Amino acid sequence: MRKVALQPERLTPEAFKPFGQVIEAIDDGKPFDSEDAQLNLSQGTPRLYIMQLPPRGMAFDRITYHANVTQCLAGLDQGNWFLVVAAPSHAVDRYPKQEDLHAFSIPQGVFVKLHQGTWHAGPLFASQRPCNFANLELADTNVVDHNTHVYAKDDLQFEVNL
Repeated sequence: MRKVALQPERLTPEAFKPFGQVIEAIDDGKPFDSEDAQLNLSQGTPRLYIMQLPPRGMAFDRITYHANVTQCLAGLDQGNWFLVVAAPSHAVDRYPKQEDLHAFSIPQGVFVKLHQGTWHAGPLFASQRPCNFANLELADTNVVDHNTHVYAKDDLQFEVNL
């Protein structure tokens, strides 16, 4: 299998804007504005849960998007985690090519909100122990709205460099 290295980019609201939003701590009582997560949970029952992921390393051979919902993810354990994203195409046959992929290093305590249709692989992390992540999506997202391209079919795998 051919393995392609991806270099992580610095996470900033501007760099992440084509894919979603960066949600950081704000003062309590601040009125809602465009910097707050712009969510679409209207297509079903919202589900906020803590998912515990086993160690999987920094490589991936598939990428997914959700057409019906925005998704929010945050690492709950110490240390940075990584997410690889690509702009929405809203079609499995228009999956991201290597040059479309962007890897971001995300610190603990920061949420990322993915636009509807944003392709994503991860969370990825280097820990040898399971890690916990907050996940906000719809109750049935992983059943009815899990649109995936498998790069392994083309003998291709990507890996985020640390």
